[in-house]
Amino acid sequence: MGGLLLNVSELHAGYGKAEVLHGISLRAERGSVITVIGPNGAGKSTLLNALMGVLPSRGDIAYQGRSIARTLLEERVMLGLALVPETRALFGSMVVEDNLLLGAYRQVRLGQKDTADAMEKVFALFPRLKERRRQLAGTLSGGERQMLAVGRALMSQPTLLMLDEPSLGLAPLVVAEIFRTIAALRATGVTILLVEQNARAALEVADHGYVLEMGEIALQGPAKDLARDPRVIDTYLGAARAKTAS
Repeated sequence: MGGLLLNVSELHAGYGKAEVLHGISLRAERGSVITVIGPNGAGKSTLLNALMGVLPSRGDIAYQGRSIARTLLEERVMLGLALVPETRALFGSMVVEDNLLLGAYRQVRLGQKDTADAMEKVFALFPRLKERRRQLAGTLSGGERQMLAVGRALMSQPTLLMLDEPSLGLAPLVVAEIFRTIAALRATGVTILLVEQNARAALEVADHGYVLEMGEIALQGPAKDLARDPRVIDTYLGAARAKTAS
């Protein structure tokens, strides 16, 4: 790994007066995959939205050695943070290629107006998007929409890519493809913060994991160790995994 990229300390966040996160602390090394697993309602999406600046928060968020706790969403984008939300938030009436071009906002602002290279890298990861580059995003399959959402985020060439439930609602074969892509992205050096309910797949691809329950970190450690932890097995992986681990 290339040193510490993200260091979150005592993060509190929520909606109005309802606090969802109660003093969350986590770290991400450069070039690593960090996963946050946990049940529905634990605060996983709230965590990503707070880190991205979509939600107000208390506590400290240190990114590349500087605090961004008071930094606006747009500034965080320019610093190299990117979030793929659970909703995917695509423009259905626009073609695939135009959706991707919208993701290049950061690069254009940085003076890199030639987006062709970034787009070719996205097409290399997701050949199906190249085949459908002139197709309306709203007509894509669920798996293709997820690929497009990830591809659009990658167009900004982020340093930290945050993925919110990328496997949600997808068929098993498509889920496997998405997680292969996550592993491929890790090899390029991008740091990935992955929020997932599919604990098995998440822990298999991650370097380090956190278990979030009721807005607090219940467990953390190397992903391979969490995958063997009896509590994680019983709660998130099921009996079949328990037999494998024993």
